[in-house]
Amino acid sequence: MPERLSARDILALVTDPGSFRELPAPARQSPPDGPLGWQGYDASHARAAARTGEQESVVCGTAGVEGTRAVLIAFEFGFLGGSLGERTGDRLEAAYAHARAHRLPVVPLIATGGSRMQEGMLALTQLQRVARQSALTREAGLPQIAVLRDPTTGGGWATLGAGADVVLALPGAQVGFAGSRVRPPDADPAAYTAEAQVRAGSADAVVHAAELKGVLGTWLRLLTAPAAEAAPPPALGGAGLPGTGWDAVVRARDPERPRARAYLDACFGERVLISGDRCGGSDPDGVLCGFGERDGRTVAYAAQTGAATRPAGYRTAARLIRLADRLGIPVLTLVDTPGAANDAEAERQGAGAAIAEVFGAVAAARVPITTLVIGEGGSGGALALAAPGNTWATPDSYFSVIAPELAAAILKRPPQEVEATADQLRIRPQDLVELGVVRGIVDHPREVT
Repeated sequence: MPERLSARDILALVTDPGSFRELPAPARQSPPDGPLGWQGYDASHARAAARTGEQESVVCGTAGVEGTRAVLIAFEFGFLGGSLGERTGDRLEAAYAHARAHRLPVVPLIATGGSRMQEGMLALTQLQRVARQSALTREAGLPQIAVLRDPTTGGGWATLGAGADVVLALPGAQVGFAGSRVRPPDADPAAYTAEAQVRAGSADAVVHAAELKGVLGTWLRLLTAPAAEAAPPPALGGAGLPGTGWDAVVRARDPERPRARAYLDACFGERVLISGDRCGGSDPDGVLCGFGERDGRTVAYAAQTGAATRPAGYRTAARLIRLADRLGIPVLTLVDTPGAANDAEAERQGAGAAIAEVFGAVAAARVPITTLVIGEGGSGGALALAAPGNTWATPDSYFSVIAPELAAAILKRPPQEVEATADQLRIRPQDLVELGVVRGIVDHPREVT
């Protein structure tokens, strides 16, 4: 079982020394033994207070995290299992309101078993209050970064945790909507872990306690830094333009050509990844999404890796673009895919709807989006990530309505006519410029033609 840190211990772990300032707790008069008159509730409350030194299951305040000020909400699991009651809801509501009033990000440090039994439905309805406060904070353009401790179950996971923009988790933490005492007897306990939630696309990363402050500080700095339009990065591959359409295809498919990771390494001094589509899937081999620091500014990125992009990859990219748009952060997309995955499983996972989601996110974005085609631009699966009117290409790339081989097959042409078909499709970078599909060709080191 992972170590269970108290609320004060986790706050000391992640905040800058001496920076934490606790927010005053809202006053509430409660009848004897709580709103339901649950016999012995007052005594349980008093024992919890004596044991933990806290008056409620959450400690809320402001602090610096690696220099970035934030509102932190730390759950005390030792206080009635970190459960949510009416007074918990009062404190959470006040913390979110303070964050909006002072334009601060919110960091819930969660360790909870769910809603408080002794307050019945009045406890459960606190989840609606929390969801409302989270939604208002989202509308205000302020980031929410949750840290999942052990355990994070029930409504605390389904609101403060899973509802955050970025979800980090401590190793081995129990994470799931169903707590250990209410699951089916044959449930696999491995499904209710932080690691399982990352694999399922419901959390972004597992972070060791020793690294948590640094990781959290980087996220807070990147998501609150001033931003400007992202210029296309310089080309990293071979110089010179292809002579024929088929030459363009061969160069783009060259296994030695620089891929997304090389461009991201060259473009950003520091970067962090988001992971998962928040509905059961992730595509780490197809799309890399996250935020990076470029020339002292934050830029969001969604970069195809050269593989066929799966539905979860498109949904993750859409999630990234919507988050960046809400936070006012410009977006860079790198296009490099032979196309969307088209196997039967991809169809069962909703390929068409996922691609539509990215088209919609790009079309609706208010922040600048810049696209660089760095390899294969395969049909609609590539175009979904391309910015209309602000797409550029490298010399070793191509963009096509469909792969030349497939175009020839659709036109019922023999294999020997594939190369000629590539020429007819006019897919070379210089063709794309002439057609007005891309703005220009980026070259080495920072020349744009």
